[in-house]
Amino acid sequence: MADFVREGRLFRVSGFLPSHRQLFLVSEATLVDRTTTRVEVYMGHVELMFLKPYYRDGLHIRRATATEFGVLSERHGIPARDAVYTWMLERDGGSFVVSGNPSWREAEYALMGDRRSLYDPREFWPPEFPAESGQVS
Repeated sequence: MADFVREGRLFRVSGFLPSHRQLFLVSEATLVDRTTTRVEVYMGHVELMFLKPYYRDGLHIRRATATEFGVLSERHGIPARDAVYTWMLERDGGSFVVSGNPSWREAEYALMGDRRSLYDPREFWPPEFPAESGQVS
């Protein structure tokens, strides 16, 4: 998958572990946006991030264009070698993360049972219930 697109969903930053440089974004199933799945996005090896706490219109994770990277590189001192690791989180490019390739998981919320997260390292993967997953490349 080239891009990760889940528009029309509310996403929030659900956690950042600085000791492991891991960022987690999540979208819960809600009546407001008429969704029944939980979506989690994981970004590891985070070097730099410019985030909003909430993404009300969803996410569109894609690699930064050359023009976008040029602006970000100049503004934030990002080295040229990190161009392939610079990810925009919105269609208009308002937020970004410099990290390894983002990965995602999605499952029907009702099927998760007592499980709180799709990225819980204490839980077996793949889970016993159907789930989709992928990586942004």
